[in-house]
Amino acid sequence: MAPEPSLPATNRQTSAVTRSGTTTKSSVQAGRASRLARLSHIVTGAWALAAGLATAGNLGLVQMMEYNTQTLLFELRGPVAPPDEIVILAIDEQSVKEGQFYQQDPKQYAYLEPLQVWPWKRSAYALAIDKLMKAGAKSVAVDVVFDRLSNDKAADKYLQQVLQRYPGRIALAAMYEDTEIQQGSLIQPTLPNPLFRTKPISAGIINYPLEVDGRIHRFSSEFIKQLSQTYSKQVKEEIDALTVAVPSFDEAALIAAGQSNIRAKGDRIYFYGPKDTFKQIPFFHVLDPYIWNNHLQQGKFKDKIVLIGPTTITEVQDFHKAPFSGSLLYREQMSGIEIHANAIATLMQGKAIGQAIPNPLMQGLFVFGGVLGTSVFLSKRKRSLNRFGWAIGIAFAWGTVSYFTFTYGQLILPTAVPAFAIVLSGFFYLTGDVSRQQIGKFQLRQTLKRYVTSPIVQEILSQHDDLQDLLPLKDSGTANKKIGGRYEIIKVLGAGGFGETYIAQDTQRPGKPLCVVKQLKPATNDHKHLELARRLFPREADALEKLGQHKQIPQLLAYFEEGDEFYLVQEFIAGHSLEYELIPGKPLTESQVIDIMLELLEILEFVHSQGVIHRDIKPNNIIRRDSDDKLVLIDFGAVKEVSTQLLENDGQSRFTVGIGTQGYAPPEQCAGRPRPNSDIYAVGITAIKALTGLSPNQLQQDIKSAEILWTHKAQVNPELAAIVSKMVRYDYHQRYQSASEIKEALLEIQQSSAAAFSLTDSPIDSAYSDEYDAPTKAWAERSETLYPLEETQEYKNQNN
Repeated sequence: MAPEPSLPATNRQTSAVTRSGTTTKSSVQAGRASRLARLSHIVTGAWALAAGLATAGNLGLVQMMEYNTQTLLFELRGPVAPPDEIVILAIDEQSVKEGQFYQQDPKQYAYLEPLQVWPWKRSAYALAIDKLMKAGAKSVAVDVVFDRLSNDKAADKYLQQVLQRYPGRIALAAMYEDTEIQQGSLIQPTLPNPLFRTKPISAGIINYPLEVDGRIHRFSSEFIKQLSQTYSKQVKEEIDALTVAVPSFDEAALIAAGQSNIRAKGDRIYFYGPKDTFKQIPFFHVLDPYIWNNHLQQGKFKDKIVLIGPTTITEVQDFHKAPFSGSLLYREQMSGIEIHANAIATLMQGKAIGQAIPNPLMQGLFVFGGVLGTSVFLSKRKRSLNRFGWAIGIAFAWGTVSYFTFTYGQLILPTAVPAFAIVLSGFFYLTGDVSRQQIGKFQLRQTLKRYVTSPIVQEILSQHDDLQDLLPLKDSGTANKKIGGRYEIIKVLGAGGFGETYIAQDTQRPGKPLCVVKQLKPATNDHKHLELARRLFPREADALEKLGQHKQIPQLLAYFEEGDEFYLVQEFIAGHSLEYELIPGKPLTESQVIDIMLELLEILEFVHSQGVIHRDIKPNNIIRRDSDDKLVLIDFGAVKEVSTQLLENDGQSRFTVGIGTQGYAPPEQCAGRPRPNSDIYAVGITAIKALTGLSPNQLQQDIKSAEILWTHKAQVNPELAAIVSKMVRYDYHQRYQSASEIKEALLEIQQSSAAAFSLTDSPIDSAYSDEYDAPTKAWAERSETLYPLEETQEYKNQNN
């Protein structure tokens, strides 16, 4: 076995240091990334635990979130038809105002006498109840508390007689009120006056518990339970005893209608819709003989549960927030009698809403397990955006399941807290991944900065716009410096590992016109390198001289050697780069894109005919010339070509220097084997950017075929889309093989459309005359790229 060739001592030492430094940096970076990953897992686990504990503890914030979610679920479901058996006889604005007619003409409107002054006489209610019952109503429930006798004893007596005529079938209202006593505030029941009580007594509590979101969700019976848990044992016993005799108003209404076996599976009301969902009839219609005899008496109230209560705003403020009220969709609050209608309908149809998991501890375990399981699932995903997307999707799926369970099963699953925790878990994974990427970038920058003096590192930096600040640009040291005794440097445009690029004035020409000077500075002063550079440089300059014959490629003005450094002088193109026209998120029109492509393809025809591959076509290397609005292809880099060949001669691979720009360079070029249709790929990517308004790094690839997915991001003619897609095929064998093929296909599209443009006309004169009326911006040449076809081994093999 032959011994391994030894490196020179200095090279061996440098390699060892490089390997050691790289290993140390990599291990530090890996350690930080690992700690961030563990931190993300810990944080998401903590969120799962916090969500479970908060749910199990039934904290006020948790209740607020869940009640608001239930309101949202009601609104997503929308109104549904209520049962026909319930009718509201509404004490509305119109009924209150009808009493004014009696005052104007007592004879004609004698039937309105009980309504002439608010509050109405008890005889109004007595008359209405009597007529409703005679019309076949199952029961009547009156949401008015008759706790005191009025000044009209005859009216009170009339109401008493009517109530006794239908014992047990008329439900009256009772309520709990705050009463001030010597020891403080005490809540006590207010029952109907004994004069109006019948045997069996039929009265119900009209109070509802107000939840933390300020809305009514639960039955009146829950208010009574809540009340009995608040006071002392003695008071609790009194409340419990009273509850046996006086149930909730909703239960009393159903008992009066003959439905005594009422068992609700849940504690929440099934709201059928917003205000005015239940059928309402103005109260005065029952008293009006004409309306009653002709419209209401025959069948309108037969077998109905009739609820009498106020819906007027001016006289009675009995309005409350409930689902479907006080939200963005439904602004109006709901009257108390309508809330009673919803509660009675819920009990009657057995639609009471309850907890799917009644035990709070089990709810907490359920939430903890669901959120933790989701976090474990997210931790298995590879990409941060995928994790966040999955988190959003799972939270949405959880909400969807909750919606169907709530709407069709009348069961409540914990929703808001777990969904929020799941989204937060995805967000923390996302931020953790972003942080790890930033740490990785920082470590990379630090490493590159440490070895920035290396020509190879400088060349790598020159290929990445976000790393340009690491390059040692020496404006101050080169300002006013003359090269070749005539080219006075004005500005440093860019720097790479093997030289710099300047804008200079040619002091020996009239008017001192601007030009672009490119410098090649060999990485070593080794005599063999200098001799090889002297042989290669004129050949590359000769290639540039031939390319400069095209009117849309900068001319080569001169080349020379000075102080073991080599210089090229090229024509300066005044204008702006195509990147300036490709505004992010603002696609160009098809005709504009076709014109750009035709100009570039015409230039490529000439370039490829000279046996040259550009290898770095991108918007920044395409200049729209101010003088004629033509596109000019720049950055044919003889400097880089000579430099890479010097490296090859020194035993280093071309793979050490990235040639081309990420996103615009096709796979075979990235592998060091460019072909003429590699340039076609880059033009296709430029066209996609113009059609979509998206940069290459924003486009996705098909997982299986590796093809670029872009057509769904643009509104484009299918024929043009097919052409561009073929230009950017992953496999170069499947791409167009020449620029002329594409030109013919594009010209066919132009000819088939109404607007055909001449190739010699300015392609976007009218479209950009206003939008780009801006001062001229100097263009920057950074990564020089020239690759003669005759130098590729693949080209030699094909021609042999």
